[in-house]
Amino acid sequence: MEDPTIDEETLELAAQDVRRVLERQKEERQILITQMNILFVTNSAMLSFLTISKLITRFSLFSAVEILLLFLNFMLLIWALLPRQFVISPNLETDDFQNKYLKFLPQEYKLQMLANLIETYNGNQEIVNDISLGLKYATGVTAVLAVVALSHQVTVYFIPELQKL
Repeated sequence: MEDPTIDEETLELAAQDVRRVLERQKEERQILITQMNILFVTNSAMLSFLTISKLITRFSLFSAVEILLLFLNFMLLIWALLPRQFVISPNLETDDFQNKYLKFLPQEYKLQMLANLIETYNGNQEIVNDISLGLKYATGVTAVLAVVALSHQVTVYFIPELQKL
């Protein structure tokens, strides 16, 4: 049964806005994936730098911290990369669509789709926030790793008295 208090044009505008927000969320996920790839490359480059300079192969306090930070960083990136099930609505694989949605009047259908899109956004936003948090931590660990590696190199090559650290 149609609700006379909801204007058809307002309902259509709301649906367009929600679709636009979902599209922006999709772009945000893609940006996060790009950032994740950059962090993987950066960490691989740091591992290569430490290996080529032979800083990581000589046991010291610095090399132990570097190995720990590299391990932590790769674990954070893998956690952010873990496959997650994104919410899609309506689920066309179930009989719900034919049994439920196709029996609605046009305005009821639009209202239900609008509610589904909002639910989809909320469910997917939690996943995007988890990925973003993992990348934020990984970025911090990458920065600390860079400082430790640079300090290690300065210590080894420019301050001979501190080489035993």
